[in-house]
Amino acid sequence: MSQEPMRKTAAFGSEDRAHPLARVIMRAPGPAMAAADPAQWHYGPGFDPARAQAQHAALADIVAASGCEVIWLDSADDSLSDAVFVQDPSFVTHAGAVILNMGKSLRRAEPTLHETTYQRLGVPVIGRLTGDARAEAGDAFWIDPQTLAVGRGARTNQAGIAALDDILRPHGITVRAYDLPWWSGPEACLHLMSLVSPVAPNAALIHAPLMPFALWQDLRDAGWTLIHAPEAEFHASQGLSLNVLMLKPFDVVMIDGFPQTRAALEKAGCRVQVFEGDALCIACEGGPTCLTRPLLRAACA
Repeated sequence: MSQEPMRKTAAFGSEDRAHPLARVIMRAPGPAMAAADPAQWHYGPGFDPARAQAQHAALADIVAASGCEVIWLDSADDSLSDAVFVQDPSFVTHAGAVILNMGKSLRRAEPTLHETTYQRLGVPVIGRLTGDARAEAGDAFWIDPQTLAVGRGARTNQAGIAALDDILRPHGITVRAYDLPWWSGPEACLHLMSLVSPVAPNAALIHAPLMPFALWQDLRDAGWTLIHAPEAEFHASQGLSLNVLMLKPFDVVMIDGFPQTRAALEKAGCRVQVFEGDALCIACEGGPTCLTRPLLRAACA
């Protein structure tokens, strides 16, 4: 896969899902994932670096075909296998980027990759998490452009949530915290977005049995449509059947092989595209949302 040089741009801000995904950051699995020890990284028996590379490329092709610009991070031989999951080390608001502090110790060097990228792109950094304040962006999604839901769990702690509130409050953004369940333990990856996957400004695919009740109530009170993910496929996939990427409202990408979940999305009015993800997403615990870092959502020109 060819990697285009980064182009400086002042356009950023990804909190408004009323608009299509216009610019996104991705990183191919590359040599770091090829050299990964599956036991160290908590990868499953289906892990296959060569097939993971091909499956990632198929997702990137779908994203690019939607009209979204893909900005590639260098896939270096840096031992950062999970850096392919670019969703987690940072996020971008209309005011600029927030650099996070990873809850998984093997990923602690990744936020620096993101900060360097934002510097090259001309995106200002409005805050950084340091010290004991931990947060991963997989634990966060926008209820609306002024409200960020954050899950408190194995990867994001109270100190991290407090730090996010301090960073975002001056920019008119409210942080709401919700407690996550233990589920399969802290070594696995249960993020808030493992349980809630937005498909439109006020609609989401959810797994209600593990979802924080207060969040379910807040979304219902805000008028959201909540599409219930079929439980059998959720458990068979360790939650990855629910991980869908919204290209634009009701236009999503998901991992192939979960026909009941696809049918539920289509019944709710979604256009659904699929790609194979068994060797990458299922094996390595990260779906199409995890493999993308939205930089800009914007109206079509």
